[in-house]
Amino acid sequence: MATTVDQVATDALGLPARSRALLVEKLLASLAGETDPAMERTHLHEVRRRRAAVRAGDSKLVDGDEAMRQVRSALGK
Repeated sequence: MATTVDQVATDALGLPARSRALLVEKLLASLAGETDPAMERTHLHEVRRRRAAVRAGDSKLVDGDEAMRQVRSALGK
């Protein structure tokens, strides 16, 4: 009988936290090289554009907790 994704997930969730973390790392590593090169170039361009905007003073960084507060406030939560 073939193992389904749900069965694998159920088994994986039963593992200790350290083992689950190792499994996640292995799964992510298995995807290396499977990304779209055009998407990677687009992402890198956006990262560089945002970095330049921060350095030029056109954008400011917001602490993660503050960003979440702003998002929750905007969503009315």
